[in-house]
Amino acid sequence: MTTVHPQVQKARDLAPMLAAAGDTNDEIRELTKPVVAALIEGGFFHMLKARSVGGMELKPSIFAQVTEAIARADGSTGWVVCQSNGCSTSSAYLEPHVAREIFGPENGILAWGPPGPYEAIPVDGGFRITGTWRFASGSQNATYLGAHIRVKGTGELRSFLFPKSSAKMKDIWHTLGLRGTASNEYSVNDLFIPEERAMHRDDPRFRRADGLLYRYTSNQLYSIGFGGVGLGIARGMIDAFLTLPATKIARGASKPMRENNVVQSQFAQCEARWLAARLMLHHAADSAWDNIEQHGEMTLEQRARIRLASTWAIQSSREVCNTIYHMVGSFAVFEENPFERRLRDIHTVAQQGQGRQLHYETVGQLMLGLPAENQF
Repeated sequence: MTTVHPQVQKARDLAPMLAAAGDTNDEIRELTKPVVAALIEGGFFHMLKARSVGGMELKPSIFAQVTEAIARADGSTGWVVCQSNGCSTSSAYLEPHVAREIFGPENGILAWGPPGPYEAIPVDGGFRITGTWRFASGSQNATYLGAHIRVKGTGELRSFLFPKSSAKMKDIWHTLGLRGTASNEYSVNDLFIPEERAMHRDDPRFRRADGLLYRYTSNQLYSIGFGGVGLGIARGMIDAFLTLPATKIARGASKPMRENNVVQSQFAQCEARWLAARLMLHHAADSAWDNIEQHGEMTLEQRARIRLASTWAIQSSREVCNTIYHMVGSFAVFEENPFERRLRDIHTVAQQGQGRQLHYETVGQLMLGLPAENQF
């Protein structure tokens, strides 16, 4: 019998509450206050934080199981949990007193968006930055924000961290799916950032936590976690299909849907696709972990397999959701039924950076002995 990790079980126990809040999250375009409070109380923003600031340094495959369990209940909540935890890996690259200041409080949460086309101006004691960034998932419950930009003169990419109160927020998150993530825009103007908050992200020379977790880059941890989010949304779609009445008959059909041979075959294939993608994701994450335990780092092949497995998990989850949505027919298009939001959410997940088809090209290049043209 497989033992369930306590944090995974906590996520499963919280699922009914998260599922009940899903429609409201979508409507208000952020997570409800009770949901955020429950996530904080359950330690769901501490999973990838350094132990020195109260984090768990959770094994990546376990982290993926947690994001899966949460996204199975609500995709937006799963996305915010994954994104916030990825940001929290910053705690391993900051001076201890800075890490405690940002991540020590129970509600110490960091949000940020992708790098922007700006330059940080070196000044005495630090830098001054100006710019606008988007896609700060979980921004409504964050206490700090970050900006990834290059330093003028050196071209060095750094991550500049500052209190959310220093930024101007703009509500831009009117989207197809993942509406509850509050992935909004933020701007700062001539903001001073002390040197100690100008982080060298994922640079092992500045790593101050010795845990195995930080031999993964934050991007690799994002990819594993978001693979779990995709799988969770797809599992929720499978669950929803199984709740359909045994007597449901599609328009124009002569017998119940579950007695249709095509439906039976497609549903079985959805289960196979989902299980295979999940096993591949966990195997890729755990193989890298085992090698890190033995040798201190993962291999290039293991890095490529994490990228391949996470992309495949997201793309396979999208296919599962598409298949089930179309099997259900017109019943699926109504907001009050449990299919429409999951379809929107999984397509939004697949449109984000971790689900890009471009990643297949990168892995294929490495497999064929060619240099990777893109970062992975």
